[in-house]
Amino acid sequence: MFKVGITGGIGSGKTTVCKIFELQKVPVFYADLEAREIMSSDEKLIDDVKAAFGADIYNTDGTLNRSKLAKLVFNNDSLLGELNSLVHPAVFRAFDKWVDRQTAPYVIKEAALLFESGSYKDCDATILVKSPHDLKIKRVIQRDLITEADILKRMAKQLDDSEKERLSDYILQNNEQEFLIPQVLNLHQNFLKLLGSNDSN
Repeated sequence: MFKVGITGGIGSGKTTVCKIFELQKVPVFYADLEAREIMSSDEKLIDDVKAAFGADIYNTDGTLNRSKLAKLVFNNDSLLGELNSLVHPAVFRAFDKWVDRQTAPYVIKEAALLFESGSYKDCDATILVKSPHDLKIKRVIQRDLITEADILKRMAKQLDDSEKERLSDYILQNNEQEFLIPQVLNLHQNFLKLLGSNDSN
């Protein structure tokens, strides 16, 4: 199965790009959503998180105390790194199982930390969704209702676009000046041609 990784900084619009691919019947695995899910369902991961952060990091009903965990790791790079070292392998396992169930010509893995986690190494191609810095901040403020200072803290934990661009095979511009949909459709057709698929959707 041909696997395409999609990433982009916070507010870049990578989810929007994935929704366009989904309209072309391309299956999309949302790694960040999956990470949230498996932290309350993957028994091995739950045991590992409890061992690292204490059993009370989970509520009495078995759900993860996300606010408590966020407070622990947000300003502590060491603890954040430890958490990621537990979660990322579990997400990799979930992705592999998901891929085995797909029948489309190719699949997409959307992940904010595609390069930081090393999961890009398991992809056959990678796409970076780029947006201007100020536009990304504007989008996130409108979407999440948080301050610019909080957004900048999040951005600081991700590789900057110049480094991501160096590692990417394809770049999509989501700058509100160039039409995004034709860029995505063109890339979709290129993948189908590359794979020799007759499915032009």
